[in-house]
Amino acid sequence: MNLTPRQLQIATRIRDYRTAQGFSPTLQELADELGVSKVTVFEHVGALVKKGVLVRDPNKARSLSIAKHAPLPDEQPGIRFPLVGRIAAGYPIEKCAQDETLDLEAVFGPRIGESASTFALQVEGDSMQDEGILDGDYVIVRKSSTARDGERVVALLSDGETTLKTLFRQPDGRIRLQPANPAFEPIIVNEVEIQGIVVGVMRRYN
Repeated sequence: MNLTPRQLQIATRIRDYRTAQGFSPTLQELADELGVSKVTVFEHVGALVKKGVLVRDPNKARSLSIAKHAPLPDEQPGIRFPLVGRIAAGYPIEKCAQDETLDLEAVFGPRIGESASTFALQVEGDSMQDEGILDGDYVIVRKSSTARDGERVVALLSDGETTLKTLFRQPDGRIRLQPANPAFEPIIVNEVEIQGIVVGVMRRYN
């Protein structure tokens, strides 16, 4: 995409704000954060809409969002590590070819034929610990507004809170967001907005 540094900054901030809050920031909030005038933000947003990066509903407040087919540069592939072997019981059991690599985008990114982009969130809390998702971990999330029963989702609740839970649809039509820790109660709601589906977990030890 042919974006100026300021346009990229604004688009990235809108995306990250929507991921965290479920709605976009106002032009004034963007201006205050970036230290520029509201008019400057307005002009950049207009340019981003024309370039097909942003979409908005002119009749709805806080409706700015990233277009579905316009992933930002930080969502592009490019993280690879040498894949040197496979391990079991603490020692390599099969050596890989020296030119093999582990491409994180290939592992966690969209499957063939899919256009949805992925993003990462850092986990706070231990409500999903029994599924191996611990406090401080990073979950890799594929953007999606729908999910199947049993999938781990990032869900936006009606009170504006965003939570990571496993989704189940109940016979009465309500939705159960199930934690993976007996110390936490399930969240039962009539409706929920799905932000994405967890496709992987990453953990750094040092």
